[in-house]
Amino acid sequence: MPSAPFRLGSVPYLNAVPLTAGIEHGCVFLPPSRLAAELHAGRLDAALVSVTEVLFHDGHDVLDGAAIASCGPVASVFLAHREPLGQIRTVFLDPASCTSVNLLRVLLAERGLAPEFRLLADTADAARHDNVLLIGNPAIAFRRAPHDHELWDLGEAWDQLTGLPFVYAVWALRRGAPPELRARLLMAKAAGMAAIPRTVAERTEYDADFRRAYLGGHIRYDLGDAEKAGLERFVELLLRHGGRQVFPPRFVA
Repeated sequence: MPSAPFRLGSVPYLNAVPLTAGIEHGCVFLPPSRLAAELHAGRLDAALVSVTEVLFHDGHDVLDGAAIASCGPVASVFLAHREPLGQIRTVFLDPASCTSVNLLRVLLAERGLAPEFRLLADTADAARHDNVLLIGNPAIAFRRAPHDHELWDLGEAWDQLTGLPFVYAVWALRRGAPPELRARLLMAKAAGMAAIPRTVAERTEYDADFRRAYLGGHIRYDLGDAEKAGLERFVELLLRHGGRQVFPPRFVA
């Protein structure tokens, strides 16, 4: 299922693999922040981006039915902290993070907390900081390595606060994208979901037990009514605590 003539982008993380089945060779793979820049510059027709890229920037539609989400612990988005949550004054941020930093901000704000956020120069140095937000593959590597931090899983924290799924990433489409593009992306998702057992068996990241638990449980790939309710709640909290304009997502099937 070649991707041409569409220009597609995704992230180089294990959790995105089931959404790009069969279109991998037609995708560019970039960290979330760089991928978003390519999307907003008009150099991509569709990109699997942090959901805040469509909430903070008007002009792109959201593909209905596909997302990277969680309902409970997500395992790859967390605040690693040595200090008690209520005493944290500074948090270092994974430079790839966008949605996760805003999720962390609203979760802390709901607790009456507003620490200073600083950019982490290199995720390889994460362990030497008392409090650090990590996402994706670097987060998984951190949790599996020796460390003396407590891990505050943001998916679990969101579930405890709202009882709803959290949506981390969506397919953002240039407005007016043809039905063929939407169909191709949904076909890729269907193929990727069916192939999860093979992905677990054949990928080399981490170990098979972790891949099975992560792709088959922690991460969810639907964008249905529950996920949309979680997204609506996130928009509400961004408006309450974020201090910037938020554009309601426009879903296209």
